[in-house]
Amino acid sequence: MTAPLKHSDPVKVDVALEDRAYDIVIGRGVLSSLGERIAALRPGVRTAVVTDRTVAKYWLEPAEASLAAAGIPTSRIVVEEGEISKTYAGLEKVSEALIAARIERNDLVIALGGGVVGDLAGFAAAILRRGVDFVQVPTSLLAQVDSSVGGKTGINSPQGKNLLGAFHQPVLVVADTAVLDTLSPRQFRAGYAEVAKYGVLGDEAFFSWLEKNHSDIFKGGSAREHAIATSCRAKAGVVSRDERETGERALLNLGHTFGHALEAATGFSDRLFHGEGVAIGMTLAAQFSAKLGMIGELEAARVERHLIEAGLPTRLQDIAGFAQEGLADADALMALMAQDKKVKRGKLTFILLEAVGRAVIAKDVEPAPVRDFLEDKLAQKA
Repeated sequence: MTAPLKHSDPVKVDVALEDRAYDIVIGRGVLSSLGERIAALRPGVRTAVVTDRTVAKYWLEPAEASLAAAGIPTSRIVVEEGEISKTYAGLEKVSEALIAARIERNDLVIALGGGVVGDLAGFAAAILRRGVDFVQVPTSLLAQVDSSVGGKTGINSPQGKNLLGAFHQPVLVVADTAVLDTLSPRQFRAGYAEVAKYGVLGDEAFFSWLEKNHSDIFKGGSAREHAIATSCRAKAGVVSRDERETGERALLNLGHTFGHALEAATGFSDRLFHGEGVAIGMTLAAQFSAKLGMIGELEAARVERHLIEAGLPTRLQDIAGFAQEGLADADALMALMAQDKKVKRGKLTFILLEAVGRAVIAKDVEPAPVRDFLEDKLAQKA
């Protein structure tokens, strides 16, 4: 764990990937240094900023002003907010706009936004001219602690979440904690699920700290920077050891096998934000671990209790329109989980818990016990 940060002290977290190493710069107000940092990193570069309509209202002009002050020419590409843009059509729009902006191999794409913009812009950069570098400027808590770090990019298929994409590392991440002040409470809570995830999967001391200090994180105190830096350090360490998810990195998917299926069942809509799906998925993973005898029920309840205290959904019945076809159907959910990227030869892989702070990769999980578990959860009263 890091020592709590003061708002005035930006911190750098190194993602150690040899010749592709990069810094994550975290701090309040660091967006104003974006142009200066890019100019130092890539003198003479041209850029294109990809963002969504909501983020553009608050942060596009400050980002462009920082780039202009450093003498960096830029163009803007604005997409619709939300998962509706993380599609074939969204990828086509961004890719064609980048080509029209004459972004070349030695230029930079800048992803200014949350996880959707980062995934979409990063994937477009990965395939543009067979690979153009990009910079992540995450504007949501979820993106700052998770999706902007590690190089996973992609779009959704109607058949499942993130089924098309590429590993494409950014060359810089600039995480300005001040931009989080413009998030809705629901968006911030959704991002917090990924913060809690790092404690649940590998750092019980951090999870205990979150239990005591989560209210300060929500209020915007110095605990916010501390939580973000600790989360980024945890992810950076895992990514540096297992960039392409051949082993340890799969632990970062705690809650995601269930969560991605729930997102697909709700049509990747605002009925269920990604972080909310992760919160429910993490709770289900803890409860399934308890059912298998891997952890005690009190430990599973501890995970759920903290997520509830943070204002997050933890039950299938918490999802808007729960009774709609495809969501309250165990077979339909199992079919969606069968499309998960971690499925091999029809066997499911789950990230389960041996303790709070100690997750394990459970391969070759038979579908039948999972289906029975889901049936039990679906049968609970709202």
